[in-house]
Amino acid sequence: MQTPVTPETRVGHVHLKVSDLERAIAFYSGVLGFEVQARYGNEAAFLGAGGYHHHIGLNTWESLGATPPPAGHTGLFHTAFLYPTRADLADALRRVNAAGHRLTGASDHGVSQALYLDDPDQNGVELYWDRPEAEWPRNPDGSLVMYTKRLDLNDLLKEPKTA
Repeated sequence: MQTPVTPETRVGHVHLKVSDLERAIAFYSGVLGFEVQARYGNEAAFLGAGGYHHHIGLNTWESLGATPPPAGHTGLFHTAFLYPTRADLADALRRVNAAGHRLTGASDHGVSQALYLDDPDQNGVELYWDRPEAEWPRNPDGSLVMYTKRLDLNDLLKEPKTA
């Protein structure tokens, strides 16, 4: 058996091919609130949270004016952004609602609560919050019990606004 990767390993960033850089920046910055950290002219931008160099790379190097991949093909299912608190996830929902952007789903998975939507290039986006690990549902043998139940958005919006 091979040794597993160190538990501190994290996904560092996602880099997406987009058809319209300004439209993609408007979504990831204007709707989701990530800040533009750097740009390569009109071809690429790097956005992050809290001054981090980038959580999201956007480029048109191979995709300027392109259409989304057709259904039934392999590729990215979604990119997921982990919010530190349930209140922060509620703020994300408020941003999405204020922008008039439509959710494609909202689920309680037991271990997490998640909002799903598509970016302007039809890339799937998940915005989620993990419950504390001590609250994760488990079977008697200790294995995780994950499920997909409807997330009550009205209850989520009762969370206080963050600073």
